[in-house]
Amino acid sequence: MRQFRWTPSIVTADEPTVYLVADDFGSAGSAWREADLETADLETVIQDLITGEYCRPIRVVAFNTSERWSEDVSEDVAREIQHRCNLQLSDVPSHLQEFVDRHAALDTRQFSLRLV
Repeated sequence: MRQFRWTPSIVTADEPTVYLVADDFGSAGSAWREADLETADLETVIQDLITGEYCRPIRVVAFNTSERWSEDVSEDVAREIQHRCNLQLSDVPSHLQEFVDRHAALDTRQFSLRLV
């Protein structure tokens, strides 16, 4: 009898890409934060990061089960946060500064000069 190694997927086609944030809770440890499926999109995650929904984000991972891929998108998210702060002429929020420093490339930062 011939055995098959492939098993059919139970995931429906056209599933959205999901973004999850790993957060550092200090002495309590680190964990992937819970997310509602409808609000685990990139824009919501970036807005939640900026508004302080996450304590000390470590990394952001994107995955799409219907397309069968996953990727660490921390660098892209950190650059986008830096870009938005630059456009608003504001500093990166203090709770995100370590995340942005760790993941964003130095050449994407915009430094403002104080006018006297």
